[in-house]
Amino acid sequence: MNKYFNKHIVKTGWLLSTLAIALLLSGCASLGKGAAEAVLEKSENEDSRQCQVWGEAFTGIAADLANKQGKTKVLFVHGVGDHIPGYTTQFLEKLAKELNLNVRSEGQKNIDLNTPLFPDKDLGNLRITHLLNEQNGQELTFYELTWSGITRQEKALLNFDTSGEYDFRRAKINGMLKKFSNDTGPDPIIYLGQSRVPILAAYAQSFCWMATKDWEELPNTGKHACMGLNDSNADRIAKDNYVIISHSLGSRIVMDGMQRIASLLANPEKHLGSMKQYTLSTKAVAALQSKHIPFFMLSNQLPMLQLGRELPEVAGQQASYCYPDGANYKKRMLKETEIVAFSDPNDLLSYGIPPGFSEKYIDSRLCAKITNVNINIAKVMDAFGMADLANPMQAHVGYDQDDRVIAMIARGIGNAGTSPLIKQRCEFVKEVK
Repeated sequence: MNKYFNKHIVKTGWLLSTLAIALLLSGCASLGKGAAEAVLEKSENEDSRQCQVWGEAFTGIAADLANKQGKTKVLFVHGVGDHIPGYTTQFLEKLAKELNLNVRSEGQKNIDLNTPLFPDKDLGNLRITHLLNEQNGQELTFYELTWSGITRQEKALLNFDTSGEYDFRRAKINGMLKKFSNDTGPDPIIYLGQSRVPILAAYAQSFCWMATKDWEELPNTGKHACMGLNDSNADRIAKDNYVIISHSLGSRIVMDGMQRIASLLANPEKHLGSMKQYTLSTKAVAALQSKHIPFFMLSNQLPMLQLGRELPEVAGQQASYCYPDGANYKKRMLKETEIVAFSDPNDLLSYGIPPGFSEKYIDSRLCAKITNVNINIAKVMDAFGMADLANPMQAHVGYDQDDRVIAMIARGIGNAGTSPLIKQRCEFVKEVK
């Protein structure tokens, strides 16, 4: 969601919550104005938000940075709503501070994504930033995918609804909410239609650029297509560290994108047809099969967005694909996909991942394991024990600005390098099978 809507919808949601509190308190004559103000002030000053982690310990990006053998590369995929390149700037600055990366590239590289599958289709923008610690030489390359240009034209069908000819008929708050609804609501619907494959192609292109080129080799600007994995990429793929971060619908795009890549690697003729310019070397694929990739899913929506969908191409066969003695071990895509799913109970659009979900609904070739993070992003207000209120909009859009979320992505939990903030504020319960 763009900054305009984030700012105004969060304020609107908070206003609605505040009005609800005011109405509740006004019915209680025995409560004085001073007492009410004291409780509200206490709610503002005391941060009692929950943070509970269930699953396996994980290390975060910092451990990858310490690995001198390869580069560390992070890909961010946004969710619903119209975005423009640079939407991750605040998140990236906070992440860089947490990781002590005190130098950044003077500018960013911007690739207009393209593929021979859709030669005339605008697949969005890949914006790349390079970060560095001058003292110890640690470096990180950050890839920001903006795919919303693919759905922008289709959503233009709703423009009249918020135009000057029509919008003035609404109350102001309802008008802001309608703009937000028209910007975000259609994206999951459009994704299920003809735009799904181009969006997944944009993700595949982004992953390909991350896997095959270092910062110095990436084009500065222009429209370009990444043409596959070849033998010259194999050593780089084996040594580099990849991290994927996504928000809301972006998590569905990421998982579908990885499953599509898995299918492509297993049967390139089916997906690429006669396009011989694409290369998929056996050596590069084998390097990819050795990878452990963490996926940090903010405002996770995988359970909801699985409803009504077909099962993965390969499902319920983790033992066969993910264990060295399995019959299909050599046909896996990755050694392990580590999914860390963040959800706020007051975020009406996020969900924890239930036991058994990965076995049934995630492609077995990804070898997924799940860790759930139950975290209050929005503050909960207790109005004299009579009403618990939290702004659901802030609970949905605030993950990438929450210091605990960023510290966990940076330094993990349940390990020696865990941030003091996480040790103090989050509870970790290790789950074993």
